[in-house]
Amino acid sequence: MKSLRFLSAEAFVSNAEFARKSLSDVAHNLFPLLFKASYLLEQGEVIHDLVENWPLVDFNMGKLLGATVDYQEDLSHRTCSVCLESCLTGLRDYVLNNFSPYMKRLKVVDLTGIKDVEVQFCECKKTMGRWARTQMLSKLCLELVVYLQQAQCNPGTFEISIDVLIDLFVTERNYELVVEALLKKCCCPLKICCVAFRSDNLTLQKFFYIIKLADPSLLRKLEIVHNVRLEMEHLEILLNSIHFPLLMSLTLPARTFNVQRFTATDEQMLTNIGEKMGEMTQLTELCMSFSILTGRIQKLLSPLKTPLKMLDVSNCSLNHADMAYLANSFHANHLEALDLSGHDIPELYPSTFFKLLSHSSSVLRSLTLEDCNIQDTHVNMLILGLSPCQKLHEFKFVGNPLSSQALKHLFTFLCELPMLKNVEFPVPRDCYPIGITYPIDDASVCRFDHQKYESVAEELNLILLQANREDVKASTPLFGSYDAAIQETNNELGAYLIKSFKETLEKFTTSFNKMS
Repeated sequence: MKSLRFLSAEAFVSNAEFARKSLSDVAHNLFPLLFKASYLLEQGEVIHDLVENWPLVDFNMGKLLGATVDYQEDLSHRTCSVCLESCLTGLRDYVLNNFSPYMKRLKVVDLTGIKDVEVQFCECKKTMGRWARTQMLSKLCLELVVYLQQAQCNPGTFEISIDVLIDLFVTERNYELVVEALLKKCCCPLKICCVAFRSDNLTLQKFFYIIKLADPSLLRKLEIVHNVRLEMEHLEILLNSIHFPLLMSLTLPARTFNVQRFTATDEQMLTNIGEKMGEMTQLTELCMSFSILTGRIQKLLSPLKTPLKMLDVSNCSLNHADMAYLANSFHANHLEALDLSGHDIPELYPSTFFKLLSHSSSVLRSLTLEDCNIQDTHVNMLILGLSPCQKLHEFKFVGNPLSSQALKHLFTFLCELPMLKNVEFPVPRDCYPIGITYPIDDASVCRFDHQKYESVAEELNLILLQANREDVKASTPLFGSYDAAIQETNNELGAYLIKSFKETLEKFTTSFNKMS
């Protein structure tokens, strides 16, 4: 519902030429209202001029685009390229604008509230993801530095200092540009302040260099993913050499830990890492998927002084002792998001898992149990375990060998969870050829009866509809949930994988020739 004020703002900005000429006569407290109206209508030129002449002390994208009294719809998930580019160039021109520096009150720009999602509703359909925002802000900062060095500027321009809070995303392709921008931060009126840092497709040497430049003392979230070959010894060096006092969320790449080849020295190293993580008093989110941590969860998590709210230990080869620790630890009562995918829960530790579920049920919002060998015979027990989880928003259980009938039974129960919004369910087992084995490999995952699946999916959605649960989205992402960061950089990552495969093949050929 739009207020009369918002409708008036839309009418004002819809005529871009008139709006731009009239901005000098607009009351300062109306700028946020006009900004959201311009963003909704994708009026890039008006957005640019609003930011260039911003009269307030702060510019917070999350608050400006979020739900407001005048317009309740949240626009922060619209990463519209036209709008975001206009914002950033407007910010650059704010610095260069020749009006008196005494009129320039802006001190903080917060770009962290922008959410990258799969479906965009903007008309242009062109997005500016996190990687591209990192690229553009770095480029604009460097352009400002060059311009200020070469041009005759108002002396007051050099006194402008604006902190720009941003979630940086650095790969090999934009590394040099971001490094240069961070190195010249002291010379630039726009000060890049990295609140969250994601690194992919970087050598360890480059990662260690840039993470220090990004000012770790300000970091709240650190994601080291995929093609950064960080192993346990490198993690120990990182935590010993750099302090992360505000870090709330840590994501480590696959195989950071591998206890299968542990020595006594490695055991001590793991203990040291646990103790260092214990010094991060703000840490509440930890993702260690695809590490092999059999029997070592307690050693890693018991030193933590703050209970975890999010834990991802998918495909970590946990044993009964690990699950028993999690179920009885002080983390259990605080877990809002839990991912235990890739573990044969019904076979290995059913009672201990349900104990963990019981302890976290009052706060649990997201549960992921993909490829956990949950079969038809386990559905009633699963329903019993999920019943207390009344705050559950999201349940993902793709890759489990469940029949169409079992899924219908489970969906009938899921309708009773009042806060549930998203369900990711498997292709029914009876849609696959007889004799299919689980977990299903990538080559076979698409070889099912698509017509039968569509029929079952329709029945499942009908169950939701009949229970008045149109608010629940049900889907089957065969190759995992949507990841905006991977989607944005998939071409670069694909090229990296081909290069790595080629290098491995060359090494193998060289070794084979030497043996011959």
